[in-house]
Amino acid sequence: MKRVIIFFSILSASIIAMAHGNFPVIPYPNKLVEVDGQFEFKSALTVTLPKAFKSELGVVTSIFADEYSVKILSAPNGKLSFRQNKQLGNEAYKLTVGSDKMEVEASTTTGCFWAVQTIRQLMKLTGSGGYTVAGCQIEDQPAYQWRAFMLDDVRHFKGKKVVKGLLDQMALLKLNIFHWHLTDDQGWRIEIKKYPLLTEVGAWRDSTQIYPPVGPTRRYNPYAHGGFYSQEDVKEIIEYAANLHITIVPEIEMPGHALAAIAAYPWLGSDGEKIKVPCNFGRNDKVNAFNVADERVYRFLEEVLKEVMALFPGKVIHIGGDEVDYAAWKNNEAVNALMKKEGFKNYSDVQIYFTNRISNFIEKSGKRMMGWNEIVGNVNVDKQEELATTSLAKSSIIHFWKGSPKLLNEAISKGYDVVNSNKIYTYLDYNYEATPLEKAYSFSPLPEGIKAEQAKQVLGLGCQMWGERIPKVTEMYYQVFPRIAAYAEDGWTNDINKNFDHFSKALGKLKHYWNSKGIIYYDEN
Repeated sequence: MKRVIIFFSILSASIIAMAHGNFPVIPYPNKLVEVDGQFEFKSALTVTLPKAFKSELGVVTSIFADEYSVKILSAPNGKLSFRQNKQLGNEAYKLTVGSDKMEVEASTTTGCFWAVQTIRQLMKLTGSGGYTVAGCQIEDQPAYQWRAFMLDDVRHFKGKKVVKGLLDQMALLKLNIFHWHLTDDQGWRIEIKKYPLLTEVGAWRDSTQIYPPVGPTRRYNPYAHGGFYSQEDVKEIIEYAANLHITIVPEIEMPGHALAAIAAYPWLGSDGEKIKVPCNFGRNDKVNAFNVADERVYRFLEEVLKEVMALFPGKVIHIGGDEVDYAAWKNNEAVNALMKKEGFKNYSDVQIYFTNRISNFIEKSGKRMMGWNEIVGNVNVDKQEELATTSLAKSSIIHFWKGSPKLLNEAISKGYDVVNSNKIYTYLDYNYEATPLEKAYSFSPLPEGIKAEQAKQVLGLGCQMWGERIPKVTEMYYQVFPRIAAYAEDGWTNDINKNFDHFSKALGKLKHYWNSKGIIYYDEN
């Protein structure tokens, strides 16, 4: 029996490889069968959409018109027909391509939209002004529900046009979460009407550190840098993303990485002193954080979060929570009095006390809190050696980025939902020597050693474009592309269906597309 299983595995792998070769789609579908024939059309394509999917007509029309100069005509028996099948999952779709028509089945508009992205990538120019799509039957749905790209818009502000362009590329690759890092030490990028100084003061710095430093010496670009998104800008981007079936998760950093807010309102800080928005990255010379023993800080954060939650319709709010330097609290009498009153053993317990208050507020508002894995209190930050003795609210989503992988497993075993963004694999600011394309492609969100019934707690993965080293958009593109395509396949395609050789070949078509869009990318060849 063992020999039969081995033979079958080799045969299956061979069949998968053959199918991969004829269908350059990223992320690769989870079930694809090649059939005879091909669908061909030239200057026009008739489309049939049921009432439930009418919202997608504009998207379908604009894609085919802009990219292929093909007219879309509504017709009762169109050559491209969509049908609602409520038996399919939320993001699932079926695509059948024959010699006379293409048929799509989906339960939701999202599944319908993902099917269109697959068709886009399957189309081949015939050389005679027409296009063909190879005959196939596809049954597809994502391996994970959370497939995120994060943009740090703080360290170097990018603006609406760039953000929309990134959303376009995410949609093509079926990435469905845009994690928007909007506040940090070096800037506050979202308008809060209750606290106008957050953007009047906190959105601007007078210079910016240049990478790389010369030994221990920092270098600075002497020009002011800043910018922010008005609430109208945010609404516009949210609507744009929603049309691409992408949910935006905002990140409002607390209780650390908060110096831009403290520069705007010094009473928020642990020492109450006036500071300017930092111009350097990494650890600052002066340690500071929100004063978590001051009730005014909680009122401030709740009022900020009310405005944020009113803007963003998604169910998750990210609060950061990473790299809090407890030295900011050790000399604060009120924080030490709070520790004594609550019986806390260390400052990790203080952070969990703060985080639970924020989590409860967010949960009462009908949403869930998410934060980097320091919020669990089990990660030593710069050898502070203070592991929490209290527990984080169980509704929290743990965003794993650093530490031993066993910490991720511990969070899962305690019942938390997690998103895996292990920095060794998923940080886009790392160079290609540290994280080559094949290493990025090899990443699996599912950690080893967890029980089968715990797998559902692994929501998916995120890839992170931190902004310290990317002042120019072209520099950002170079770090993001083509690795973003690898992470898209990591999140969508089951491990058994992944094939790096095929992926590398399919990437050639995407590179031609990126060339047409003026997107700079790293090429290992």
